[in-house]
Amino acid sequence: IAKDLTKNQAIIYVTISQMFAGIAKDLTKLGGKTVTKLVTPDEQETKLFKLVSLITGWKNSLKGVGYFLGSALLQVSYFCALGSMMGLVLLAMPWAILGLDRNLGTAKKKNANWREVFNMDNSNLNWLSLARLFLFASRDFWFEVPLPFFLRSPSCDGLGVDFPCTVNDDCGTGAICGSGGFCESLNTGGGCGGLGVDRVIVGAFLGGYIILYGQVQSWTPQLVTGPLNQTPPNKYTEILWGLVNCLPTLVMWIVMTWSTAFEDYELTAMTTWLIVVIVAFAIIF
Repeated sequence: IAKDLTKNQAIIYVTISQMFAGIAKDLTKLGGKTVTKLVTPDEQETKLFKLVSLITGWKNSLKGVGYFLGSALLQVSYFCALGSMMGLVLLAMPWAILGLDRNLGTAKKKNANWREVFNMDNSNLNWLSLARLFLFASRDFWFEVPLPFFLRSPSCDGLGVDFPCTVNDDCGTGAICGSGGFCESLNTGGGCGGLGVDRVIVGAFLGGYIILYGQVQSWTPQLVTGPLNQTPPNKYTEILWGLVNCLPTLVMWIVMTWSTAFEDYELTAMTTWLIVVIVAFAIIF
C-alpha cells in the first residue's frame, strides 16, 4: 500500500489512522474508569483514586509491552505487527461481552446530550482538561516522534561522499547505501547526530519508559501522595508536581546544548544521560 502513496499522502493516512486508534483507546480507558467509579461508593474518594491509578498504571505498562512487541514484529512485516495487535485486542472482547453486566453504565433516566457533554458551566473541569492537554503535549512534543528519530538517526561522521559503499552493511547503524553509492541516513530528511540504534532497541527503550511510568503511576497513592498527605490530590498537588516535572527536560536541554558529551559525540555518555533523564521523567510524570 505504501508504494502507491506519496509521502504527503502517507503522512495524512498515518495521522488519521492514529487519530482513530487514539479515540478507540481513550473510549476504552474512559469506560474502564467509569465502571470503576460506578462500583465505588461516593464517600470512598481515596479508594477510587487508588483504583483508577492502579488501572491506568497497568494500562500504560501493557501499552509499553505493545511498543516493544510492535517494534520487534516490524522486523517481520508491518502487516504482521498490525495483525498481532488486532489479535490481542480481540482476545479481550469475550471477557467484556460475557463478563460485564449488560446494564452497567446504562443511563437510568436519559442519555447525556452534546450540550451536557461540552459543559461550559463547570470551570474546574474545563481548566483541568486544558491543563491535561498541555501536560501530555509536554511529553509527546519530544518523546513520541523526536526521540525515536534521534535514537535511530546515525552519526554524522559516517555519512556523505567521504564514505562510499556498495551494500547497506558497508554503512553504520541507522544508515543505508544510497543510490549515489554513498552512505546516507535511513530516514530521508531524518538528520544525523543521534545514537543510531536498531529499531527493536528503540522499541525496547520506549516500551521500558512506558512500563516504568505505568508501574510508578499504579503505586503513586501508596508511595508518594499517601505519605505526603496528598490523597486525594488537590490543585496545589497538581501545581507542585507540574513544576517538578519540568526539571528533567530542563536538565536534558542544558546537557544537550552545552555538555562536551554531545558536542564531541561521546556515545556512552550520551546514552547514559538520555537513560537517566528519561527514567527521571517517567517516575515524575
